Amino acid sequence: MLVEGKCSDGYHRALFYTLGISRETRSHIRDLYDFSNGGIKPEGLSAPWQTGSTIRVCRLAFNLWNGWTEAGGERYSTPHELFDCSYAPYFFEAIRLRYPEYCRSHERTIKRLAEQIR
Repeated sequence: MLVEGKCSDGYHRALFYTLGISRETRSHIRDLYDFSNGGIKPEGLSAPWQTGSTIRVCRLAFNLWNGWTEAGGERYSTPHELFDCSYAPYFFEAIRLRYPEYCRSHERTIKRLAEQIR
């Protein structure tokens, strides 16, 4: 997807990683991203194949892409709503991909704490 999207910056890496978490979103990527214009397709959220979990995947991906939230439905893009699914562990990686400059020190802290526990 990154090759086809012709970009490998943090925005694209986070978007395509997140949309790739679910088999359903992977197989319907063209419903969610316009490769010719290089933009997200929020109307894909209402596609009939969407489930509660895939909608969460898409909302996080779109938000990491450009801060998108659904007008009138902003509360559905809160961590409380988004992380309430089995994909939550993968969502943390998506955030690290989008914001690597803020996650480096956090990774070092986790490693240091893990070593102290041993």
